[in-house]
Amino acid sequence: MNSIIWKIKTFEEFAVPELYAVLKARVDVFIIEQNCPYPDLDDYDQKAVHIWAEENGQVLAYCRIFDRRIKYNEASIGRVLTTAQARGKNLGKQLIQYAVETIENRFHTSEIRISAQDYLLRFYNGFGFEDTGKKYLEDDIPHTEMIRK
Repeated sequence: MNSIIWKIKTFEEFAVPELYAVLKARVDVFIIEQNCPYPDLDDYDQKAVHIWAEENGQVLAYCRIFDRRIKYNEASIGRVLTTAQARGKNLGKQLIQYAVETIENRFHTSEIRISAQDYLLRFYNGFGFEDTGKKYLEDDIPHTEMIRK
């Protein structure tokens, strides 16, 4: 039986246990697993819409989305993750699909800019994102800026 629940909430709509579970997942993946001390709490969560899959209160996949002119001129998706126990279940694909649909529905735009870790370029390509050629290291991890028109 599939007991995975998808949630889409603004910062103000979070229940405290949900926020804790989301932040824990982000710390587990980006800071612990990727061995990357960086300021995850960047004062952008308040401006984001948060999308995640959970099962029994545990976050399985997560991202946050932004309207235009918050991170970039275009809408954007960030902090994309699938937790270790949830990988290989295609949740990442569902997550990006939901993110793109939510951006189109809530922000009324299909232009989305992302900063992708390089090993995910083909993954994002599948959703119509194109390599802008802008490449850089962020916290020692190679990234490429991608855009979807």
